[in-house]
Amino acid sequence: MDMLLTAAAFVAVMALGDFGDAVGLTKIDSLKIVVVGLVASLVWPLAMQSAVIDRAARQVRITSLLSELLLVGSLSTIVVAATAFALRVPIPPITLLAAVLAQFAAVSSFHLTLLTLLRLARRSGRNFRNLLIVGSGPRARDVQHLVTTHPEWGYRIVGFVDESDYPVDPAIATENVFKFTEMPNLIRDLVIDEVITACPRSVFAALGPVVATCAEAGVPVTILSDIFGDYLPPPRVTRFDTMAALNFSVVHHNRIKLSIKRGIDMVGSGILLAFSGPVIGIAALAIRLTSPGPILFRQNRCGLNGRPFEMLKLRTMVVDAESQQMALLALNEMDGPVFKMKNDPRITRIGAILRRWSIDELPQLWNVFRGDMSLVGPRPPIPLEVARYETFERRRLSMRPGITCLWQVNGRNAIGFSDWVKLDVEYIDTWSLTNDLRILLRTIPTVLRGTGS
Repeated sequence: MDMLLTAAAFVAVMALGDFGDAVGLTKIDSLKIVVVGLVASLVWPLAMQSAVIDRAARQVRITSLLSELLLVGSLSTIVVAATAFALRVPIPPITLLAAVLAQFAAVSSFHLTLLTLLRLARRSGRNFRNLLIVGSGPRARDVQHLVTTHPEWGYRIVGFVDESDYPVDPAIATENVFKFTEMPNLIRDLVIDEVITACPRSVFAALGPVVATCAEAGVPVTILSDIFGDYLPPPRVTRFDTMAALNFSVVHHNRIKLSIKRGIDMVGSGILLAFSGPVIGIAALAIRLTSPGPILFRQNRCGLNGRPFEMLKLRTMVVDAESQQMALLALNEMDGPVFKMKNDPRITRIGAILRRWSIDELPQLWNVFRGDMSLVGPRPPIPLEVARYETFERRRLSMRPGITCLWQVNGRNAIGFSDWVKLDVEYIDTWSLTNDLRILLRTIPTVLRGTGS
């Protein structure tokens, strides 16, 4: 359906544009337009198939669906524009943009309308699914509460199954609780569309017959993955060779989105390097004329998962700055394993200027282009700092480090290390391309005010 909608929207805009006679299209030009139309029509359904949001899921949020549609629309715009540019298609840019916007409007309207109609139908008692919940304790109660407070999901609970020696939560009617041994009869006598396990992990050893019965009857089983409480993040279904597996990873970001982030990093850092070349050159000359030693400062930093790499900066301190740090530890103004001083005596006169306007950070664009860093991400720490990290603080290393981050645009040195870690974890847990864009936009005024140093 997505392909039909995108194709129809593209053709409609091309027909309404009526630019063919004015441009004097040849057969080759017409063929190029057809190719662009095919790409524009295919990229939407392909991207939607790879999207994180399961549009068939009853619990899908409208905001999540809109966010996914915006991401797919942005990707489609980039692909279509790149195809049109590569083929030198004689389509006015405004017409091409109108075609992409028409596709976005058509697909978004269809999915949002469909979701709204389904929710209305489910609220009125149609298009429902019967649930059987394994468990009768607090976790089963929580599932029951979710189902009853979200009638738009269209679920009906037909009963609970549990071991007889486990106490039943007061919110669950005891007459609706059955034993594990009754599972075959329940499958035979009731219409059950799905089974959800919401029991403590101590019961999992006894779930074999329950799962086997469901498998034999073809009833899908959903196992809630919070069996370890808050110790583990949500899992991702994967495989270890031929074996099915659940991967509990803090960072479960969509690979397509991460690939887009990497593409933005490469293109963005390349463009910024080209434009900042003269600034780096002038700064390098100033460093050479005012301070003995190398122009670039190279330092080992910890990247993704603690992987070491050599980070580049314009040198803003005296040559032996690192060896002098031990004598200055008592003057450290930051808590935790990080060393920061507002009036650090090791900073040169030119270095203070470069730091104030974050010019010293520009060579890190090369690290971004190489893939050691990203434009946006937690700042890369030095190995000595990482060696002093508590276990939970190492979560900062679970995403590629960046030139700018939430800490950078929220006060930087005025923020303690524990709050710094919280900001980095917040960034990792809520990461999106939109958030990256917001941080980049907030970085510009921070740098212009000279408060990002």
